[in-house]
Amino acid sequence: MMRQAGRYMANYRALRERYGFKERCENPDLAVEISLQPFRAFAPDGVIMFSDILTPFDGMGIPFDLIESRGPIIDPPIRSRAQIDAVRLLEPEAALPFIRTILQTLRQEVAGKATVLGFVGAPWTLAAYAVEGKSSKDYALIKQMAYSEPALLHALLSKFADSIARYVIYQIESGAQVVQLFDTWAGQLSPSDYRRFALPYERQIVDQVRQVHPETPLILYINHSAGLLRHVAESGVDIISLDWTVDMAEARATLGSALAVQGNLDPCVLLGDHDQIRERTLEVIRKAGPTGHIMNLGHGILQQTPESAAQFFIETVKSFAW
Repeated sequence: MMRQAGRYMANYRALRERYGFKERCENPDLAVEISLQPFRAFAPDGVIMFSDILTPFDGMGIPFDLIESRGPIIDPPIRSRAQIDAVRLLEPEAALPFIRTILQTLRQEVAGKATVLGFVGAPWTLAAYAVEGKSSKDYALIKQMAYSEPALLHALLSKFADSIARYVIYQIESGAQVVQLFDTWAGQLSPSDYRRFALPYERQIVDQVRQVHPETPLILYINHSAGLLRHVAESGVDIISLDWTVDMAEARATLGSALAVQGNLDPCVLLGDHDQIRERTLEVIRKAGPTGHIMNLGHGILQQTPESAAQFFIETVKSFAW
């Protein structure tokens, strides 16, 4: 499950009381423990490295903080040519050595019983945080840059793409067997703006990774992606992760048989009773068809989700047979 390591688990909340978010991401012992908590509890088929999409920012010369219950803060936000020129190309081994330790340890710990996943943020979404300086409801500041100073924004997006491509390669070489790209906020773009400001930079990452590791599957997730489905396949990824607002059968018909899909149960279904969880889960599976589908939630699991509901969801998926 996306964001499987996290807020709904009592064991995780106990660690959150003792350690700040960045420390939980950057301390290998903590990150490995958090990553393994749901694996030990529920035995899912995938174990996702506990981290954050902004983790590489420090190594790119972009200071940030992650405030509990508030989210990321980038101060000062990036809005000038001089600031963009100052953004460094990421050197993952020097800046993020803890990532290698986390992924290598996870591979050892799961011992082939699950697939180890890494993940990164895609350029548009990273730029949205960097330019806005925090989470946003309307993305007015980055869109203002897109429409008034597009060359400035393209320069930032291209820099991010080169750094994130390096980061994906580093994760693969450290033990990640699949890497998921989160372009979460690309769903805030119109289809034409997605093709202009997000898709080329997703493709830039994929092309660079493919040159080094063509065999490693790449997943792309965009929240509220229904209006973009005719375009996302051009990113070159192997798997499209769908949010819950997309009908799975319609998505399959639009994307075609060459692409696998991931998702896309509404996380709020896990707040319902077991009959509802089972019915809605099986509906997604049947609509997706017997091949090329990773069952998953359509967004991050909610903090108030009962652990018993998460367990029942996974058991329901594992018990299904065509």
